[in-house]
Amino acid sequence: MEAKAVARYIRISPRKARQVADMVRGKSVEDAINLLHFVPQRASGPVEKVLRSAVSNALNREEGAKLDPEDFFIKTIWVDQGPTMRRYSPGPMGRATIIRKRSCHVGVVISNGIQSE
Repeated sequence: MEAKAVARYIRISPRKARQVADMVRGKSVEDAINLLHFVPQRASGPVEKVLRSAVSNALNREEGAKLDPEDFFIKTIWVDQGPTMRRYSPGPMGRATIIRKRSCHVGVVISNGIQSE
């Protein structure tokens, strides 16, 4: 059985969030949550939140009551680029320099390896 969760418009650059996502790709959900909880990167918080949401989505299905959360593993995790906010800062000689405030979308698919009908 598979479950999916997506968080959109997270205010962190996709490059930094991908580093955290690469650490937990393919791991069991229990190991991934423990790892994300103690990793110092700022992106670990939103990624952990999406992972916990995917587990909750799996358990709240009608066939999810019989499942054990420890049996799940991360089947797919991805980080896509979201919209970029553009802000301006004063530059030298009266010019303006652009500041790009990037955002990202994080998605997780977890599975327990058992196909459901």
